[in-house]
Amino acid sequence: MTSTTTVPSERGAEVGRRIGVGLMYGLFRPRVLGAWKVPVSGPLIFAINHAHNIDGPMVMGVAPRPTHFLIKKEAFIGPLDPFLTGIGQLKVDRDTTDRTAITRALGVLDNGGVLGIFPEGTRGDGDFAALRAGLAYFAVRGGAPIVPVAVLGSTERRGRLIKALPPLRSRVDVVFGDAFEAGDGSGRRTRKALDEATERIQKQLAAHLENARRLTGR
Repeated sequence: MTSTTTVPSERGAEVGRRIGVGLMYGLFRPRVLGAWKVPVSGPLIFAINHAHNIDGPMVMGVAPRPTHFLIKKEAFIGPLDPFLTGIGQLKVDRDTTDRTAITRALGVLDNGGVLGIFPEGTRGDGDFAALRAGLAYFAVRGGAPIVPVAVLGSTERRGRLIKALPPLRSRVDVVFGDAFEAGDGSGRRTRKALDEATERIQKQLAAHLENARRLTGR
């Protein structure tokens, strides 16, 4: 492997997790539900709804395992580039088939690590209404179960001091669901199989989000 396709280290992701713990619990009041459902070892994918920029750092800080997120390359600017790379995050070009990012992400799963994916592809309503096929590909190709994660409360109000963030010390709920397999057990990776896997994933994620809203009252 060249240096560009080196698998990011779990040690770096653990450093990122500890930074996230300090920041998220220092700035907000996270309430974490279902963390015990996260498998303690083996390859895993967190599929997270995406309504606000803090959703990724929030999950990174409260998750019981260090997480390598697929993050759009536009975020890797200036000093953020070496910082994000150093804490084990993965730069991805969303406008092309980014084979380097794909190889590195599969390497994370091959090493038994956790991959964090926003399956909607971009920030939106955070309701899992539009999924990209990438999540199904990584789940089936990497042989990794998916844990749905719902982040609720990050967009309810805007902060007075920093408009781009929720109010300081506001409560943000993070709800982890039951792990599930995306594939049908056949190991097929055809376009049809991935389309079917994406449908299964969407139903599971939508059901989890509905349950999370019921649990939290949000």
